[in-house]
Amino acid sequence: MNHSSPSPNPTGGDASRRGPTQPALDDDLMQRVVDSANMRRAWKRVFSNKGAPGSDGMTLKEFPAFAREHWAAIRQALLDGTYRPQPVRRVSIPKPNGGERMLGIPTVVDRVIQQAIQQILTPIFDPDFSESSFGFRPKRCAHGALRQVQGHIRKGYRVAVDLDLEKFFDKVDHDVLMARVARKVSDKRLLGLIGRYLRAGVLVDEEIQPTELGTPQGGPLSPLLANILLDDLDKELERRGHAFARYADDLLVLVKSERAGERVKTSIARFLTGELKLAVNERKSRVVSVEHCTFLGFTFRKGKLRWSDEAFDDFKHRIRQLTGRSWGVSMAYRLEKLAIYVRGWMNYFGISDYYRPIPEIDAWIRRRIRMCYWKQWRYVRTKVRHLLALGTSKRQAILTALSSKSYWHLSKTLATQTGMTNDWLASQGLISIRTLWMRIHGYA
Repeated sequence: MNHSSPSPNPTGGDASRRGPTQPALDDDLMQRVVDSANMRRAWKRVFSNKGAPGSDGMTLKEFPAFAREHWAAIRQALLDGTYRPQPVRRVSIPKPNGGERMLGIPTVVDRVIQQAIQQILTPIFDPDFSESSFGFRPKRCAHGALRQVQGHIRKGYRVAVDLDLEKFFDKVDHDVLMARVARKVSDKRLLGLIGRYLRAGVLVDEEIQPTELGTPQGGPLSPLLANILLDDLDKELERRGHAFARYADDLLVLVKSERAGERVKTSIARFLTGELKLAVNERKSRVVSVEHCTFLGFTFRKGKLRWSDEAFDDFKHRIRQLTGRSWGVSMAYRLEKLAIYVRGWMNYFGISDYYRPIPEIDAWIRRRIRMCYWKQWRYVRTKVRHLLALGTSKRQAILTALSSKSYWHLSKTLATQTGMTNDWLASQGLISIRTLWMRIHGYA
């Protein structure tokens, strides 16, 4: 199991040979999971996703040597139904709007096995998932969910039922989930293995805690299991004829009146708690005008997509960190990190239809970068020398370099702006929000 491209295996199964919607009512799925080509593909995906070590401390770099020595025994244990996953390592990451999200990081070995399972089960389950389900599915993304909501709004659905599933990934009932997996999977070895992954436990401060509920976020298999469970919700919404979009556990149902919204909210909450044994957060769930709801980091103003105030606040906070004048790094490194973050943010939020703030954001970022250069140049002579080299007049260069006003104030003076021009900043590697937005919307 090295990182080279997998070669065909004439003795192994191939998921593509099975009809996409045909239930896997056979007992060969585990054989297909451990097929060498499938495992190589799983390893390549895990390796490309990077990630931290799990509870055993093994790194991605250490895995190939470990696999060469131990994979034969692990493979046989999987086929025998005796393999025991290791507990996941619990880590917490801050949520953008406050609080923490708990992640469970499986060991590298278990990530590879989970990825291999996911690759076999996805062609079996995914084709029958709802067209209104967009999370963690091939050729689908959050943008599709947002565009679908926009389409419903244009058809007159102006009231949103925003249902919040309370700690969804921590509250999944294992029996309810496994009953739904077993609808299309009859291989007892694979069902048993998935069940053991759900009950593998969590390592917290050197103590293993049992997992009687939930499917830990952080493993490759968890998103597929979430979609398998919530597909019953999608089918119920479709059966009732509701307009909706779902991305993982983020759900928005669109109706035409507040009264209808309250009825839908009550009945769907009853379905979630009664049929799927999931908890609904009543405090966060609400019925509101689409103008006042937030979905996947966006709002819908007059049917147009706009990033939410919370998302923009997070963006500005991160920009301030990357352009903080006290961050002791080179300007080349700073601009590189800034470009990576801005491109990533715009790849997601750049579909916003709202152009008005774009030039202002660019101007703000340029001013912060000028401030960083001004701080880095430090001495009066250095500042004068750089400004003169950039074309600033001698008088303006000297007066500005001698000024005792703040870095922020001096970053918007005639001297700094005629020296560190927009074009010069771009030549140094400063990325333009406006250019990215225009490109995304087909104007450049």
